[in-house]
Order: sequence, then C-alpha cells, then structure tokens
Amino acid sequence: MSNYNNLPAPSPEGGLNRYMQEIRKFPMLEPEEEYMLAKRWVDHEDTEAAHKMVTSHLRLAAKIAMGYRGYGLPQAEVISEANVGLMQAVKRFDPEKGFRLATYAMWWIRASIQEYILRSWSLVKLGTTSAQKKLFFNLRKAKNRIGALEDGDLRPENVERIAHDLGVTEQEVISMNRRLSGGDASLNATISQDGEGAAQWQDWLEDESANTASDYEEHDELDARRGLLGEAMSVLNDREKDILVQRRLSEETVTLEDLSSQYDVSRERIRQIEVRAFEKLQARMQQLAKERGMLADA
Repeated sequence: MSNYNNLPAPSPEGGLNRYMQEIRKFPMLEPEEEYMLAKRWVDHEDTEAAHKMVTSHLRLAAKIAMGYRGYGLPQAEVISEANVGLMQAVKRFDPEKGFRLATYAMWWIRASIQEYILRSWSLVKLGTTSAQKKLFFNLRKAKNRIGALEDGDLRPENVERIAHDLGVTEQEVISMNRRLSGGDASLNATISQDGEGAAQWQDWLEDESANTASDYEEHDELDARRGLLGEAMSVLNDREKDILVQRRLSEETVTLEDLSSQYDVSRERIRQIEVRAFEKLQARMQQLAKERGMLADA
C-alpha cells in the first residue's frame, strides 16, 4: 500500500479548488478495466492497480464529503477521511460480486466520515448514546423535511415534531440544535474571493490527516467494531432486531407510531422493546470485546 503515499490531498496552501482540479485529471474507469484492476489487486496484491482504482474514485469521495460541510469541521480533513474510507473499500472489493466499486465504496466512505465527525465533535459533551448519535446525523435532515430553516432556536412546534419523529426528548433536540448552530459553523464562512473561487476559514486550517496512508491501518479498528455489531445482533430475536434496526441503525428513522401499526402494539411497547434490545446488544458487544481484548484500559 506504499503507493498511497502519493495520493493528492487537500492542503491549506493549495485550498480545495486546486485539489478538485488535481483529482479531475484521473480518468474514470470502464467496467471491464475496473474488473481487471480489481482482479490484479485481489489475486496478486498489485498496488499499482489498487492505486488506479482509488484515484479514479477520488471525485466520488470528495462529492460525498461535500455533503458533510455543515458540521463545522475542516473540509480538507473530511475529504481525507472520505479517502480513507475509499481505500478501505478498494482493499475489500470483490469484483466477482457483480457490482461496481462506486456502489460498494459509498458505504465505506460515509462510514469513515461519520466516525471522524463523531470523534471530532467532542462526544463527551454531546453524549454517546445511540439515540444522540442518530439525532446528531438526522437533525438537519429532519429540519429540512418540515421546512424548519430558521436560525437560532427552533419554534416549539418544530421541536415537538422532530422529537416525536426521531424518538428523542424535546430537550435533546434543543440542545443538539444549539450545538450544530454554534460557532463552529463559522468555519464555512467565506473570507475572500480570488480567481479560483471563494476561500473559507476551513481552507486555512492545518490538515493533520492528509497522510491517509498512515491512517489506513488505524481504521481496521472500525471494521472490527462493525464485525462485533454484526455478531452481537444474534442475541436478538427477529422482532427485536427489526425494531432496533429501523429505530437506530437506519438512515431514515421509522417512527414509533409506524412500528406500533406494523406490529399491532402500543407505541410504549415498541419503545420498551427497542430499549431492551439495545441493552442486550450493548451487553453482548461488551462481552465479545472483553473476550477478544478489545476494551480500552480504564
């Protein structure tokens, strides 16, 4: 994987515009070429082939990263994390499955970015429960869905509706909205314009994770945690698993009312099943992590 040291990376000196121009130089792959490159990597660990697959998809990673501009983090770092996810995807891509690398890579790219955001957003203060993480990533979407575009605090009726839709308390919605609307968002403010376009504060911040090659191995831990989650799900029965996935693990959260209709039980019963399933899952993941020596020292 040493060739990955040569990947272009956004930098404070060059800015994002120059980086975007640089990655446009890499050609897109035809399906047949992509398949042959992937086979060379899988069969012979040909790093040149892997490097070509990565560079041809840097535009995809950057496009997905741009969708996370509103979280008040340096865009250069978000793009670098997207590239880490892309490299994870290339490493694990199986061309015999019949789908394109771009389809497979999108999940890895988003997962890498979201892990970075959760680490960076000082979740000691934000809270680390699954519901709060879900709120963190879905609040903006929920606000857009109901047209709650006002700056500052949300109107009471919008707070109530979002809390109901996402299955959290109104106070959690208010608190998270204030954090997401806080000073960090000013990193996206335009500070100057030159011949290449607008420059933002975030473009001037140091990109400490530009060396995505060294980050690559560190992200195996993320893969291990996903493996634990998949294995731990076996402690749940089918109903618990379905409710937990729809309430906490899906991009579009299903409401308690929808699930109560689906299972013909009360909203409160659905909430009880959800909480119990999460506790069982959490306990099993802790047990598996302890057995495998994956828990951090206290």
